[in-house]
Formats: sequence, C-alpha cells, structure tokens
Amino acid sequence: MAKDKKETGRKLVAQNKKARHDYHLLTTYECGMVLTGTEVKSLRQGRASLVDGFVQIDGGEAWLHNVHVPEYSQGTWTNHSARRKRKLLMHRAEIDKLESKAQESGHTIVPLALYFKDGRAKVEIALAKGKKEYDKRQTLREKQDLRESNRAIAAARRRQRASAARG
Repeated sequence: MAKDKKETGRKLVAQNKKARHDYHLLTTYECGMVLTGTEVKSLRQGRASLVDGFVQIDGGEAWLHNVHVPEYSQGTWTNHSARRKRKLLMHRAEIDKLESKAQESGHTIVPLALYFKDGRAKVEIALAKGKKEYDKRQTLREKQDLRESNRAIAAARRRQRASAARG
C-alpha cells in the first residue's frame, strides 16, 4: 500500500538578499503564483533567481516581472519561457492597498523570497522605499559595529571562564 506523503513546512527556493540592502522594507505580503507544470518542476529542483524581479499592478491584478525560473531540463515543447510575467494570487483589498502605496514617490514592490509552503509555491513580496547611498553605508556600519561588540563580549566571557577554571 502506498502512503500519500504530504509536504509540510517551508522549503526555500530563492532569496533576494540585495533587496534588504537596497530598500527600506515597509510591509510584507505572502502570495501564491499562477505557474505552469514545468515551472513547478524547475522550482522543486531549487532553481530560480529573484535578482531583477519586481511587482507591477496592472488592471487590478498583481504581476511578477523579471523573475528567472530556468526551463525544466526534462521538459518538451510544453516548456515555459524563463522570464515570463507571472500572475500573483492576492486578496482584492491587499492589491488595492499595495497599488495606492506603490504610486507614492520612491516606493516599489519587490520580491523577497520564493518558497514552497505545505507543497504550494509562494512568493514573499514587500512594499519598499529605496535607500540612499548614505543609508546603505550607515546600515553596513551598524552591522559591523554590532559584530565587533559581539566578538568583544564573547572574548571577555572566554577570558572570564578561563580565569575561573584556573582559580
């Protein structure tokens, strides 16, 4: 007897780390995508890139542009094109709210992560405001300062433990 195996949990396929560096993320949304069979199979192999991706609201529908899902290697003439635009599945209220916010100056909608959640392909998108160059430097400086302070605290604890063990 064959048992049905249901996928559970979250399996990350692709992540857009540069988005967190280039933008201030204001709100995030999780939404589904309309995909073809070969796209799903290619994603299950863990192949995708969100680097140049963005979301555009067109005619009351959200569309994901420039996300690269490579062609499925065992696919035939039914294969998909790698950079086609994909429809996002969201509630009407969420789309309306995103559309009004995205029209403000300096705001955009970027994909952050592409993953499988309980067997279904999902994408995490965020309403974002572009960072200035000095903001990016400030963020890097804060990360570096935090890392250095954590190293100093860890070194002090090691010295304290070593002196307690001797004495």
